Amino acid sequence: MAEPRWHQLGLRTVQLAGIVTGHVVASVPAVVRVAPRGRTAVREVLWTRLRGLLTAMGASYIKGAQLLSTRQDLLDPALCESLSKLQDRVPAMSDRQVRETVERAYAGGEWPFAEFDWEPLASGSIACVYRARLLDGTDVAVKVRRPGLDWRMTADFGLMGAGAGVIQRVPAFARLPAVTMVQQIRDAVLGQLDFGAEAEALDLLRANLGDLSYLRVPAPVPDASREGVLVMEFVPGLRRFRRDDLAPEVAELAVRRVLQCVYRMLFIDGVVHCDLHPGNLYLDEDGEVVLLDAGFVVHLTPRVRKLFAEFFFNMSRGNGRQCASIVERSARNEAGTADLERFRAGIIELVEGAHAKPAGEFQLAPFAATLFDLQRRCGLFAAPEFVFPLLSLLVLEGMINEFDANVDFQAEAKPVLIRALLTAIPKEKAA
Repeated sequence: MAEPRWHQLGLRTVQLAGIVTGHVVASVPAVVRVAPRGRTAVREVLWTRLRGLLTAMGASYIKGAQLLSTRQDLLDPALCESLSKLQDRVPAMSDRQVRETVERAYAGGEWPFAEFDWEPLASGSIACVYRARLLDGTDVAVKVRRPGLDWRMTADFGLMGAGAGVIQRVPAFARLPAVTMVQQIRDAVLGQLDFGAEAEALDLLRANLGDLSYLRVPAPVPDASREGVLVMEFVPGLRRFRRDDLAPEVAELAVRRVLQCVYRMLFIDGVVHCDLHPGNLYLDEDGEVVLLDAGFVVHLTPRVRKLFAEFFFNMSRGNGRQCASIVERSARNEAGTADLERFRAGIIELVEGAHAKPAGEFQLAPFAATLFDLQRRCGLFAAPEFVFPLLSLLVLEGMINEFDANVDFQAEAKPVLIRALLTAIPKEKAA
């Protein structure tokens, strides 16, 4: 994607300045009202206002903040918790806007739709999804990218990168890899604008997981797709993963299946769907798990896949020393000032404590939070190819806790881990 031009940076700066000014002015009375109730009340108001500000600033900031919320190895846990509450829910495009966008995409070519329902099925900060029918009678889902996002989002990340460069020059933040962090988030967020890459990711997931009879990934329809418009197989009768909507045995089976699917992606295939929130996971009419939206997929190198498998396997055995060694090999210490001895001692204590828990009581979220906090305090920053895939497991664990499903994370992982470690992973080709 091309770098933003100066006039685009200037225009976007003016837009953002207006948004920020308006929110700051509106926040002052709210802070004054709660100030007598103490620091905690003020902090809660500020976090809420911050989420509102980021939502108003647009897709770059919504998506970026959601990803930042996972980086507890870099940022204060309280800030991460607040950012994690951001919801990617924005009003759908107007009827006129979506019609113009779709018709522009197909201008000069054949119109592939016999019918098109302009009422959206779903709406996010990057795209909206609609139902349509092709000329051959096939029902499809049509994902339409919001117009004008390209220049705004590239300008946003250009401004963020400049700000990160300034922050990193401040002595108090010298150890924070701000520029690298912005680059990582830029790549992850702007990658979601590339619908061609998403279609390829859908095909990869279908190929890798095709032997799982209980899993369904919609097939893309490349002949009907265009730049900014992704046409996919429509799956009817979808049911959300909601505790009140499913019998306990159905919920437990569904969660177990999704968990096995994630382990396959992480440890065997290396193509990982990193956005497995309930809005992208459904059950179809036959009770099969349906996986939607492959906009945020990470490709793990053989080396990272092997390190992931080794870490989880050694964690299940309580081998903290080996776990510490694996994290050190995967982490980044850009300032060269990491306290490795303190880090190793902390990891050994953390892993041994987790191993001592009775079967079924281990929880990944507090384990990961402690691990990231330890890395942050010791100056050992996690590489994004380790953090982003972990999102899949953390989100899934939240679902398991919500359903109160009787699923043992570590026990479910062991067969896949053993298979991964016994299977020869090909070495990466030299660059």
